[in-house]
Amino acid sequence: MMEGEPIKFRILELFNEKEWWLQDIVPVIQKEYNMAGDYGRGVVTYDITELVSAGFLSEEESKIDTEGKFWKDHLIHRYKMTALGKDMYQEIVHRVSK
Repeated sequence: MMEGEPIKFRILELFNEKEWWLQDIVPVIQKEYNMAGDYGRGVVTYDITELVSAGFLSEEESKIDTEGKFWKDHLIHRYKMTALGKDMYQEIVHRVSK
């Protein structure tokens, strides 16, 4: 539904469906928005960080990426949508569907 809309709208849509680990959601967004490589990974990670800062997502768990699945020896997080995020997502869906 939100494919082709601004990246943050699509990120909220994906989080509305389930919780995500950073290393699992970033490649999905990178593929959909043709943002391959380290730069694209950084942009998507930054967008998710902004959604956390705005209170739309919350950090549920974190761990060090010792296996290098996403960013070796760096902290990775599992996030979920907050009640505020769900409200914002519903407002976005309402506006986009008009």
